[in-house]
Amino acid sequence: MSLDPSIITIDTGFQRADFDAAYLVIQNGRAAFIDCGTGLAVPAMLAALADAGLAPDAVDWLLLTHVHLDHAGGAGLLLPQLPNATVVVHPRGAPHLIDPTRLIAGATAVYGEAEIARSYGRIEAVPADRLRIADDGHRIDLAGRALLCMHTPGHALHHFCVWDARSQSWFTGDTFGLSYRELDSARGAFIVPTSSPVQFDPEPLKASIRRMLQMQPQTMYLTHYGPVQDVQRLGADLLEQIDAMAQIGRQCHERADRHRCLLAALTALYLERAQAHGCALDDDAVTQVLAMDIELNAQGLACWLDRSTR
Repeated sequence: MSLDPSIITIDTGFQRADFDAAYLVIQNGRAAFIDCGTGLAVPAMLAALADAGLAPDAVDWLLLTHVHLDHAGGAGLLLPQLPNATVVVHPRGAPHLIDPTRLIAGATAVYGEAEIARSYGRIEAVPADRLRIADDGHRIDLAGRALLCMHTPGHALHHFCVWDARSQSWFTGDTFGLSYRELDSARGAFIVPTSSPVQFDPEPLKASIRRMLQMQPQTMYLTHYGPVQDVQRLGADLLEQIDAMAQIGRQCHERADRHRCLLAALTALYLERAQAHGCALDDDAVTQVLAMDIELNAQGLACWLDRSTR
């Protein structure tokens, strides 16, 4: 299947090439951004507009799937460059855009101050009068093209995904996992769930994935990274892995070395699946590609375990 030419993938440059995507959707000379990366990505976002022959005032919408900094950290810096744009966000995410203090503190607790400064740059507030709250099923009109915001908890409580009926596609944020092109094989894309801190919950995440699959999508536009097809196979892979990850969490939970146990078991799970998928990279290279995600998934599982046993 071919991809819709009105959807442009933007590499935000976060961490490395082909790791963190935002999207530009164009309809009748008007545009919407879906996610925007960090503050360091503002030049790339504006360059994508220029490359498409559009001025910044052509952007009507900035839809944020959730407010984690690799998806939305640059919103406060990008918005002043887009005079006609309205930010669309889940009700739970809006307060963190208006006052990002807690968001910054939470990310700093996970990554550390030095990493926040190096990778995320400045984080500015979004004016409340430029926000629109997207309840479940909220419809955005992009020059006659409907974009539907559907709440998809599991990765985060404040997550929505965006359904584009024209292309029969979802913009998935982190709900539909991670798929890096280095791990593609003759079978197609290789996919891994993401359970990064602090609100991972396996059952709601599976329900969200099933809800998305019911739309019979042609393409999933992932933040990490890019469009993938063969969607039903990938969805089944995700559902299997979420169950396996939850079981790993339960097995490691009571151990004194819980974090080390989680890291080792998650690494083994992903390597086994990568080998079965026919990934060309050896085990060390696969582990290197997934190293950050394995660490974050271990932390996400730990948060879920602690929350569920309180």
